[in-house]
Amino acid sequence: MKVKRWKLAAFLLPCLLLFALIYLIPLGMVFGSSFFEWKAGGVFNFVGLDNYINAFTNDPRMITALKNTVIWVLMQSTIHVGIGTVIAFMLARKMRGWKVMRTIYMFPNVVSAAALGVIFLNVFNPKYGLINSFISQITGNDFVKNWFFDQNSAFITVTWSWLLYTGMIIIIVLAALLAIPEDVLEAARIDGATEMQLNLQVKLPLIRTTLGTCVIVAATSMLREFELIYLTTQGGPGDLTINLPLYLYKTSMTDNNYGYANMMGVVLIVAGVVTVYSINKLFRMNESDY
Repeated sequence: MKVKRWKLAAFLLPCLLLFALIYLIPLGMVFGSSFFEWKAGGVFNFVGLDNYINAFTNDPRMITALKNTVIWVLMQSTIHVGIGTVIAFMLARKMRGWKVMRTIYMFPNVVSAAALGVIFLNVFNPKYGLINSFISQITGNDFVKNWFFDQNSAFITVTWSWLLYTGMIIIIVLAALLAIPEDVLEAARIDGATEMQLNLQVKLPLIRTTLGTCVIVAATSMLREFELIYLTTQGGPGDLTINLPLYLYKTSMTDNNYGYANMMGVVLIVAGVVTVYSINKLFRMNESDY
């Protein structure tokens, strides 16, 4: 039955209005205000591209935040996804207790970021933390180190707060592995493929788009990572662990410089679009696995 166009438009209109009100209009305001000098209590002063030029030429804090964000995106897209994929391949063999292990790996994904931040603050506490206590027991000496606020360890300590927790990646990759038709694997075994060849030359290519999805999820999660950094180091010591979302928050909420903060929001949006587009091209996401 052919639906009249006005009925279709009337059906879609509430959704389109809601989408415009909560997404398109605020997004347009972010883009537009990024070209203005706009501070709390002040008036809009059009400055053109000055906010962008100043950010990338005269603002070392912005450069540090951008560099840290890029490093964490790359680490999350490679190490994080790589660890999750390896564990998923191990679980796909369905060894004894594999369902229990699958559940255990998901625990950190169930716990809120705020709770994880508090847990890590206690684990790395310089006085009674688990890490320092363990090292003291091993060495026999009283070991005291402020992991989150030591310049030699702050960056890697914050990174450990999320890098190894690959529960979501494991579940996604494991589901893709278990969905591979058994006749495909059986044909490879009949042709003499070893278990290693089966994993690298049959299974891995067949889950290419799934891996691409995992990389997109991992990369975009780091473009918006805020809670764990804010709760543990707040970007310190100095600006050693600051990233773009945290710098945006501090610029808007602490400095009340909304025009400059919205400029960073535009940078994050563009970075997200470029990242997703690049990953789509790299993993040929529009092509079928089979």
